Amino acid sequence: MNHYETVFILNPVLSDDQIKETVKKYEDFLVSNGAKMIAKEDWGLKKLAYPIQNKKSGFYHLFEYTVAGEVIGDLELEFRRDERFMRYLTVKLDKHAVAWAERRREKLKQKA
Repeated sequence: MNHYETVFILNPVLSDDQIKETVKKYEDFLVSNGAKMIAKEDWGLKKLAYPIQNKKSGFYHLFEYTVAGEVIGDLELEFRRDERFMRYLTVKLDKHAVAWAERRREKLKQKA
């Protein structure tokens, strides 16, 4: 089981219900393939640095989880097939990145 972090940008024309449904769908996809969800973050609507698909903003989300490496290919294939996704990036975290992510989550909890 490796530690991964996936950030994805959803189309800004989606309603709140559609966004929640999409996030839930891919969270369920990961869990059904043996992933253990560590953290989920909704970063909200953000302006993009450059237009993607003629859109100037998008809804950002972050998943942090542990899963077997074979599942990542299937997850990204599903992302490519889904037109609601504008961009995504999955990164395998090393021990230093895992420690940094834990400190970051603690800071966010203190602010809330």
